[in-house]
Amino acid sequence: MLAVLDFEKRIEELKQQIDVAKIKGDNHAVETLEKELKQEITKTFKNLTPYQKLLLARHPDRPHAIDIIERIMDEKYELHGDREFRDDEAIVCFIGTIEGEKCVVIGEEKGRNTKDKLKRNFGMPHPEGYRKALRVAKLAEKFDLPILFLVDTPGAFPGIGAEERGQSEAIARNLLELSRIKTPTVSVVIGEGGSGGALAIGVADKFAMLKYSVFSVISPEGCAAILWGDNSKSETATKALKISAEELKELGLIDDIIDEPLEGAHRDYDKTAENIKKYFLAQIEELKNLSKEELLQRRFEKYLNYGSFKEAKK
Repeated sequence: MLAVLDFEKRIEELKQQIDVAKIKGDNHAVETLEKELKQEITKTFKNLTPYQKLLLARHPDRPHAIDIIERIMDEKYELHGDREFRDDEAIVCFIGTIEGEKCVVIGEEKGRNTKDKLKRNFGMPHPEGYRKALRVAKLAEKFDLPILFLVDTPGAFPGIGAEERGQSEAIARNLLELSRIKTPTVSVVIGEGGSGGALAIGVADKFAMLKYSVFSVISPEGCAAILWGDNSKSETATKALKISAEELKELGLIDDIIDEPLEGAHRDYDKTAENIKKYFLAQIEELKNLSKEELLQRRFEKYLNYGSFKEAKK
């Protein structure tokens, strides 16, 4: 059974009432309740606050990188290890095909049950995870394979061991290397995009977000703790940070928004994965028409223009 968020409780009540009416054979009640349910879903999801979108991005049943990869790749082989320290399972890397397109898919994986979450470190990569991602990206470059990055992390792991092994250097190295990698790249935020942990696999020719995903420099809880010393103000922080896909698209910080089911990606994994697949294939088709020089130049210009602004005339 799917977890129900606070703002979905009325919707869930109506669904339960419809089930009871069906059991009783009360067709009139079913018809009336289904009409009310449709109206309630439309009203609720057309007017979501940034904080409610954050809750959807963190929904425990939201599809993870592995769920998407299983649905979009026809053939796949997983690649492991950074060739320096160990295999970080918070990062998953696959080589294979998507509808005949040879490619590499690199994603951040949170894990589903308790055992798997511990194994994946709750989607918080260590430096060896980012070095693993870069190793596989360079392999893709060598064989001229396009890359799809799937971003979903609360942030890079802040543990002592991770810092001792060069967490900040690993992230910075990925930013540098991925900015000049000579193969088409597409990055999609499928859940949470947390700070440098997301940026480390977020530098790409095309950067998109699922409709209810979020991308931020710091978690709203962390922001609230720093600014107000009060975690309960996380909803206020969420609004101030402007972390939703719509807000970031308006600011020109992402290229596109990928649609997902009205009630969230967790309601239909297949549809969500299909939308991501179509987006990736369409972008790669366009990017493959560019020469290596054009690809790099366009990418450089894109990132150099971040933060540019025009002063209003007095």
